[in-house]
Amino acid sequence: MLASASPDAPAEAPRLLSADAVLPALPPSAPRQGHPRWLRALGRWTLRALGWRFVGGFADRPRQVLIGAPHTSNWDGIVGLAAAAACDVGIHVFAKRQLFWGPIGWGLRAFGGVPVERSAPGGLVGRAVAALTAGGPEFVAITPEGTRSAVAHWKTGFHRMAVEAGVPICVVALDWGRKEIGVKGTLVPSGDFDADLAAIGALLAGVEGRHPERATLPPAGTAASAGSGSAVR
Repeated sequence: MLASASPDAPAEAPRLLSADAVLPALPPSAPRQGHPRWLRALGRWTLRALGWRFVGGFADRPRQVLIGAPHTSNWDGIVGLAAAAACDVGIHVFAKRQLFWGPIGWGLRAFGGVPVERSAPGGLVGRAVAALTAGGPEFVAITPEGTRSAVAHWKTGFHRMAVEAGVPICVVALDWGRKEIGVKGTLVPSGDFDADLAAIGALLAGVEGRHPERATLPPAGTAASAGSGSAVR
């Protein structure tokens, strides 16, 4: 868990964890979905057919909040699911209950989708924090914009999940300009939303969505410093 600080202590700056494996390989503590071999092969084939490649890699931490950005098209989901299948990473995507209907709902559940009633007490953030603090390996994935359309700013839920659960934020980019998907960096949040968002913006600088006019990315601020992340559970 993130080390706690006294109320009078200055907030630590966000810092980056090192990547411990290069995608599609996973580090030892990362959760595995357990997809059959044919589905993993289908994921790799789909990425190659669409002209995409992996970049970066996960830090060796068993519990993380994954944010995928920018999210401007339904095609982001297709590329993301193909990538998840190819590397067999176990993720839980907490999404509004209304998305889980018919064959779409079946597909979402097969890839770790978890329906959430956002109006319920605790809502999405509460469910995610409970999963992240249950003790086992857990990757929770979310799109911080909350929609494919252009928005004024990101929602704060992903940051609240990470800070309340005491876990790092893994920044996953879907870069349509370069046809690259992967981890741009894994951030140990400081708890200061603006400072952490600026560090995330620095990681995502130059990343292009499928529909650039819809993309909402935080302005690039000061890059986070490198650190061992020993304060993260």
